[in-house]
Amino acid sequence: MTSPHDLFIDGQWRPAADGRRFPVHDPADGSELAQFAAATEADCLAAVDAAADALAAWSATPPRQRSELLRATFDVLTEEREQLAALITAENGKAYADAIGEAAYATEFFRWFAEEAVRIGGDFRLSPSGDKTIVVRRDPIGVAILVTPWNFPAAMATRKIAPALAAGCSVVLKPASQTPLTAAYVVDVLRRVGVPAGVVNLVTPVPAGPAVSAMLHHPAVRKLSFTGSTEVGRVLLHEAADQVVSSSMELGGNAPFVVLPGADVDAAVEGAMVAKMRNGGSACTAANRFYVHDSLVDEFSTRITAAMKAVTMGPGADRSNDLGALVSPEERDKVAGLVDRAVAEGANLALGGETPEGGAFYPPTVLTDVKHGSEINQTEIFGPVTAIVGFSDVDEAVAMANDTIYGLISYVYGDPAQALAVAQRIDSGMVAVNRGVLSDPAAPFGGTKQSGLGREGSSEGILEFLEEKYIGIEV
Repeated sequence: MTSPHDLFIDGQWRPAADGRRFPVHDPADGSELAQFAAATEADCLAAVDAAADALAAWSATPPRQRSELLRATFDVLTEEREQLAALITAENGKAYADAIGEAAYATEFFRWFAEEAVRIGGDFRLSPSGDKTIVVRRDPIGVAILVTPWNFPAAMATRKIAPALAAGCSVVLKPASQTPLTAAYVVDVLRRVGVPAGVVNLVTPVPAGPAVSAMLHHPAVRKLSFTGSTEVGRVLLHEAADQVVSSSMELGGNAPFVVLPGADVDAAVEGAMVAKMRNGGSACTAANRFYVHDSLVDEFSTRITAAMKAVTMGPGADRSNDLGALVSPEERDKVAGLVDRAVAEGANLALGGETPEGGAFYPPTVLTDVKHGSEINQTEIFGPVTAIVGFSDVDEAVAMANDTIYGLISYVYGDPAQALAVAQRIDSGMVAVNRGVLSDPAAPFGGTKQSGLGREGSSEGILEFLEEKYIGIEV
């Protein structure tokens, strides 16, 4: 479970320029795991300089060589999956089952983009006037700043690093300060397999805002890829605009989970438990707003309450536990506050709702009789809380599902034909029909409205790190 505790700049692990460090804690018990280097603004700009210096050689590296390095990274991370999962659990707090699942998912991006690296396409055609040949090639966009969150510390990093390197870009990774050890572990594997110095750099400024702003104003930076809240995303878009930096954003979500009349309640509850409880609810893809038809709402509520009651909560390192800690006491308190205010607004507390002593834990919680448009209904909960709203007809359900600034993912359960028809009417970048999990490295991940810009994964993911160049050749 060892991981570097320093910055990684130009192929070297090194402390911050001023020697400052910050603590990384285990949220299950508050114990200190490490003292990690707190990057200065100068450290961050040095990382950008290193990436800029490495860019030309890495861009010129044959795609097959880049591919083989990514594949080697996949092989090492596959062999070391349990060590990576243990590290994720230690600093993030999630249950080991969630952590080992994340480790597997994160690792897959290196295999997928190892294959995509050798399939970067272009175009070649005669102009309609016949006066020239049109050649279109796709080149690496340049130095990329990658900013990742704490909830999936491995997967959110690899989903960005892998396509960027496959495309021929060099990168500076800025992980969340709550979970830097996982990111450092992944970066060190890239070093171990032989990725050249300067191609991948890691910095951890605390506070992050001024240093990220400085990097975005560095003239060598041409790409920003960010995963995090919509609020921070808006700020970064303003910052990126100054230098017209291309930006990809995977932002907040407030996923509806729609149970249509005639749906199989057992299947819906099973899918709901996956959609809600993956990562303890701390996922942008987590089902937050449960819209259940009036004919099924009592049965669904009873059954999901029983299923949530059966969830065992405790330290994630204990593999018998289904639900670990949230990442920090502050995150736990945010969830607790949402639940308390929902009850004050008139929601019925069917299960949970009491904060236990010790650690950043919050219990599985079920709220019924929740009002559409209430605070908890409009907020990305990021915790193990199921908030159920009844509806009387399908048009009403679609309208409520779309009544949000977000549009990342939605879930629909019901007769396949009706569920597909509803899925086509819901305004989100992804819709899961009769299933509780949708993420796949081979599928384009991203949202509509204020849930983001661009797509990650799939063939589309590498395009975010490429730009087209048109060359006209005299016939």
